Amino acid sequence: MNIREDLERWEEAYLSPFAALSQNSMGRLHEEEQCDIRPVFQRDRDRIIHSKSFRRLKDKTQVFLSPQGDHYRTRLTHTLEVSQNARTIARALRLNEELVEAIALGHDLGHTPFGHAGERALNRVCPYGFDHAEQSVRTVDLLEKDGQGLNLTFEVRDGIRNHQTKGHPMTLEGCIVRLSDKIAYIHHDMDDAIRAGILSEEDVPASIREVLGRTTGERLNCLIHDIVQNSRGKDRIAMTKPVEAAMQALRRFMFEQVYENPRAKGEESKAEILMETLYDYYLHHLELLPEDLKALMEKGEPRERIVCDYVGAMTDRFAIAKYEEIYIPRTWQY
Repeated sequence: MNIREDLERWEEAYLSPFAALSQNSMGRLHEEEQCDIRPVFQRDRDRIIHSKSFRRLKDKTQVFLSPQGDHYRTRLTHTLEVSQNARTIARALRLNEELVEAIALGHDLGHTPFGHAGERALNRVCPYGFDHAEQSVRTVDLLEKDGQGLNLTFEVRDGIRNHQTKGHPMTLEGCIVRLSDKIAYIHHDMDDAIRAGILSEEDVPASIREVLGRTTGERLNCLIHDIVQNSRGKDRIAMTKPVEAAMQALRRFMFEQVYENPRAKGEESKAEILMETLYDYYLHHLELLPEDLKALMEKGEPRERIVCDYVGAMTDRFAIAKYEEIYIPRTWQY
C-alpha cells in the first residue's frame, strides 16, 4: 500500500478547489524518487525542521537584543507563532496545511544574527546586497547539507521568497504565510514591549483598539477570524477594509514606538558595527571559512557572497564569541 498516494487522493477529495495539491506540485530543482509515506510538502516541512539553519533560529534575535528574561521571543519562537497562525487559517479554509507549515517554518532560515540590524549591516557592506528572504531561499537551495541544499519544491521556495510585504506568492498558502508573519510579529512584539515596560496597553490608540480589541490576545483573535471569514470560498486571501486599515495603523504605531525606539534599539548600532567588522575580517581571512563554503568558492561563488553566507548564518552568541576571540585581548597566563 502506498500511503502517500492515499493522502494525495484525500487532498483532492477534501481540500478547497483553490488549494495547492501535493500531486500537482511543480516539482523540485533536482528530480528525486517520491516518498511512499509523505506527500511532497510534508517532506519539505520535515527537511526544514531537521536542518541546521532551523536549529540556529533559537539563538537569533527577534526584536530585543540579548533580553534579560526567559519569555522574550527569539527568531525560532517567532517562526513557530507564524506557523501556528498560518495553520489555523489554512485549516479553516481547507487549504494545504502542510504547504503552509513548510513555508512558515522556512521563511526566516536566512535571517542574520541581531535581527534586522544584522541584515542592514550586511546589505550595506556586501556588493551583492543582502535580503533575508532571498538568503532563506539560498540557504535551502545551496547552503544546507554542506552545499547540497534541501531540494525543496517550487511552491515552498516561492512562499519563502515572497513572505515579505513586497512579495507576491503564487499560492494562497503562500499568501497566508505572508499575512501570518505580519500578524505574528505585531502581536508578539507588542507583548514583549509591554513586558519590557516600553509600552502599556493604554498607549495603543483608541481607534485601533475599538476595531481590533483591547488586549494582544483579542487583536490576534480578531485578525485571524477576519481573514477566515472573508476568504472562505474565494480564490484570494482577504481582509475587511476596516480591519486591514487598523492592522496597518497598528504596524505603523509599532514602528514609531518600538522598532525605531532608542530605548528598545539602543544596542543595534553596536551590533551593526560587529557584523561589518566580522564581514571585513573574514573577507581578508578566507582560509578560516568552513570547508563547505570554501568548496563553493572553488565552484565560482563570489567570495563576498560566501562571507555573507558565513557571517549571516551565525547566531547572536556565536557572532559575539567570534568577535571577542578575534579582537578582545585575553588575560595573559604564564
